[in-house]
Amino acid sequence: MKKYDEKGLTEAEFLEQYKRKQYPKPSLTADILVFRQEQENELSLLLIRRKNHPFLDFWALPGGFAKQDECLSESAVRELSEETGITGLTLRLVGIYSKPGRDPRGWMVSAAYCVCIAADCSVRVGDDADACAWFRLIRQNGKILLHSADPEMTLTSDELAFDHGDMLSDALKLIDRRA
Repeated sequence: MKKYDEKGLTEAEFLEQYKRKQYPKPSLTADILVFRQEQENELSLLLIRRKNHPFLDFWALPGGFAKQDECLSESAVRELSEETGITGLTLRLVGIYSKPGRDPRGWMVSAAYCVCIAADCSVRVGDDADACAWFRLIRQNGKILLHSADPEMTLTSDELAFDHGDMLSDALKLIDRRA
C-alpha cells in the first residue's frame, strides 16, 4: 500500500523532486581525547602536532574526517589508530561541536570522544601527525595548562588547534563527575 504526503506524493516521487543542493551538508569529523593516569589525581593528555594546514605545527587532538560508509564512532577508532597506533579501546562520547567558524576550511561538525589508557600503552606517530607527546594537565586559576617534558613546553588549552580546548574542558567535566 502506497503512502502519500500532504502534497499527494509517494516517497519515490518526493525523492525524485528533492533538491539536495538547497540543503548544504557539513563535513563530519571525529576527535579523540586520550587520557593517561600518571599518579593519584594526575592526568596526561595525548596530543599530536599537525603537519598539514590548517593549524600547521599546532598541537591538537588526534582525529579526522569521517568516511561516508562509517559512523562517527568508527571514524574515531580508525583515526586514533592511524595517527597514534592505539587500537582496541572503547571510546566514550564527550559531545558534538558545531560552532560556526570552528574550522577555517568550512562547515565542520565534530564528535569528540574520550578514553583513558594504561600508562604502559605504546603510542606511535602516524598519518597526518608530525609528532605526538603526552602533556600533563595542570589546573591553575580556572585555566587548563598542558605541560610536556619532551618536548619541554607548556601550553594553555586555548592554544590548541580548532576548538580542542573546549573539548578538553568538557571531557574533564565528565571525568570529574565520575570521580
